[in-house]
Amino acid sequence: MTVRIGPLVLPLLAVGSLAYAGWHVYRANQPLPQATPPIPPVVAPEGHALAASGVVEPTTEDVAIGTHVSGVIERVYVAAGDRVAVGDPLFRIDTRQADAELAVREAGLADAEAQLHRLRSLPRPEALPASAARVHEAQAEVVAADDAHRRTARLAEARTVPDAELISRRQELERARQRLAAAMADHELLKAGAWKEDIAVAESAVRRARAHVEQARTEIARLTVASPIDGHVLKVDVRAGEQVGTASDRRLMVLGSVQPLCVRTDIDESEIPRFDRTATARAHVRGDPGRSYPLRFVRVEPYVIPKQSLTGDNRERVDTRVLQVVYAVEGDAPGLFVGQQVDVFIEVGGHPASGHSHPRARSQSIARAFQSSWPGSVFPALRP
Repeated sequence: MTVRIGPLVLPLLAVGSLAYAGWHVYRANQPLPQATPPIPPVVAPEGHALAASGVVEPTTEDVAIGTHVSGVIERVYVAAGDRVAVGDPLFRIDTRQADAELAVREAGLADAEAQLHRLRSLPRPEALPASAARVHEAQAEVVAADDAHRRTARLAEARTVPDAELISRRQELERARQRLAAAMADHELLKAGAWKEDIAVAESAVRRARAHVEQARTEIARLTVASPIDGHVLKVDVRAGEQVGTASDRRLMVLGSVQPLCVRTDIDESEIPRFDRTATARAHVRGDPGRSYPLRFVRVEPYVIPKQSLTGDNRERVDTRVLQVVYAVEGDAPGLFVGQQVDVFIEVGGHPASGHSHPRARSQSIARAFQSSWPGSVFPALRP
C-alpha cells in the first residue's frame, strides 16, 4: 500500500506556523523583569522631606577669567588645582610690541626732562663773562664815538670841517649808545635766567611725557592677567602660543574659593511653600548614597528662575521654575568637587504639603521630584 505524503505537507506547515505565532505572541506579552539598578538610589530620610537637586560650587561662585587685550599667550604660570592669592600672575600675553612702545615713551620723557633741566639751569656760568665783555666793548665804542664827536665839534666851530662831518659823528655816537643799551639789556636778561612761562611749558611737556610712559606701563601690566581673589585654580583652558581675544565667550580660566564648598540647590516652585530656611539639610553624593554631608543655610537668591537642564539633552524644554538656595558644606568634604551634582533633602517636619500627608503619598511626591529633576536617574517604580 503506497502512502501519499504530498497532500499532508501544507496542513503540517500551517499548523507549525500557527503554533510558532502563538508562542511568539505569548513571549512578547510577558512582563519584562524589573532591572536592578547598578547603584542603589538615594533613600529619603524618615518624616517630611523636601527633595531637590544641587550642584557643588565655590564660596565665591565660579570666577571666569578673561583678558583685557587680544594677543598670543606667551606664558601660563598656573595649573589646575594650584592655590593663588590676589595679584598672583595667571598668564601673560606677548609683550614685545608694548615693550618697544615703552622704550619710545621713556626716550620722549628723558628729552622733556632734559629741556626742563636746561631752562632751570640758566644762566650758564660760562655765558656770563662773554656777555659782560660785550657790554664793556659797547662802552668802549661809546667812549670812542663821544671823543670823535667832541673833536669834530671843535673843528666845526673853527670852520675847518663841513657840517656834514659833525652830523655823521653825532649819529655814530648815538648808534654806539644804543648798542651799549642793547648789550646791557641782554646781559641782564641772561642773568635773570629762563622765563617762568617757558619753564611752565617745559614742566607741562614733562608731565605729558610721564603720562605717556605710565600709559605704556599700564598696557604692559594689562598683558599679565592676575588673580582677583584668594582661592584655587579650578580649570585652565589656555596654553602658551594660543590666540585669545576680548570679544570671545571662552572662559580661559576658572577660579574659586573652595573653603568651604557650597551647594546651589534648585527647589521647584511647587515646593517653595514647604521650604524652611531654618530646617536641617543634607547633601547625598550620587553614586554613593550612603555618604552624605550636613549643610548650613547661607542665603536665598530671591528671584525664581527657569529650571536649567542638567542632562544636556537639547530636546528638553523648561516646564517649571525653581528657587535657588545656597548652602555651605559643614566640615571637610574630600569627596566633593566643584560642578558635581548632589541630591539634597531638606527636613520640613510639621510642614506637610496638602494632599501628601500619608507616608506613601509623601514617598511618591519625593520620587516624582527626583524624577523631574534627573530624567536620566534610576528610581524604583512606585506602586499604589
